[in-house]
Amino acid sequence: MAFVAALLLATACVAPLSGAAAGVIVVPPGNGSQQQPTVDRNSVARTRETGGTFEGKYQQIYRLLQSDRALMARIKSAAQRFGIDPVHMLGAIVAEHTFNVDAIDSAQGYYIKAMAYLGTPILFQYKGVPVSEFVAKEQFDRCRTSKDDFDLWDCREEVWRDVFRGNTVDGVSYPDDRFGRVFFQPLYAGQTFGLGQLSPIAALSVADIVHKRSGLPLIDMDHAPELYSTIMDPATSLEYLAALIRLSIDSYRDLAGFDISKNPGLTATLYNVGDARDRARRLAATNRQSGATAYPQVNYFGWFVNEKEDDLRRLLQ
Repeated sequence: MAFVAALLLATACVAPLSGAAAGVIVVPPGNGSQQQPTVDRNSVARTRETGGTFEGKYQQIYRLLQSDRALMARIKSAAQRFGIDPVHMLGAIVAEHTFNVDAIDSAQGYYIKAMAYLGTPILFQYKGVPVSEFVAKEQFDRCRTSKDDFDLWDCREEVWRDVFRGNTVDGVSYPDDRFGRVFFQPLYAGQTFGLGQLSPIAALSVADIVHKRSGLPLIDMDHAPELYSTIMDPATSLEYLAALIRLSIDSYRDLAGFDISKNPGLTATLYNVGDARDRARRLAATNRQSGATAYPQVNYFGWFVNEKEDDLRRLLQ
């Protein structure tokens, strides 16, 4: 089954496509092309700066996973709670550490950092205004009807882009930068954290799902040290990683009519680029308007995961 034109970034949006009415199409495992899509230049630059290679970084994170049976047990347990194949979680972890960061020598390093964050006096704010006060502004009123945490934070990011980003509002000038960089990275701007390389907003967007399925306490934007600790600690961060993957699979099934649960490269791609629901809606809109069936596509991140799937499955044995 061949993949056709890449449409993850299509811009149109329509009402959800009913999987029951239209029939859900199973996207098979593997890549639809022999050549990896162009790797993001920032990933290339970061790897060059550290004197490493993508293959070397892959081997490093692979060895960490291979040597830590307790960590692998946690991954399998989280995957089971969220009803996903654990290879999806391995794919996201391995690709993040291959293209975005270098792996810590052992998972224990992440536990130690998690404990350190609990004692760090940090706040999510911009120019002295806490993010909770900022999102209470009237410009965000339409977000109050959001059905869950994912839609709530998606709405808030949309308001940020449309109203505040790069503009002066009520006498305050706001940077032309992402919401997460401006309000949610007081320690290391633009950086993600932990084994799953989660951003604070990504974790907040599935806080309700994790609370319901895993029983973990609800995280919130007013307690930054606890949130940082949660996304740094593998004992808890893996639950958020699994929740985000579950949400991507459900979004593409319910909104675009595709079952992507057999293709870890697609879930890794969505983990990398974000906005799973919006992208599923756009793909559904494009297919409705064209009358054709364009499949979701992997990027360089997901292509790599599919290429390494056999290796990743050996970790699960």
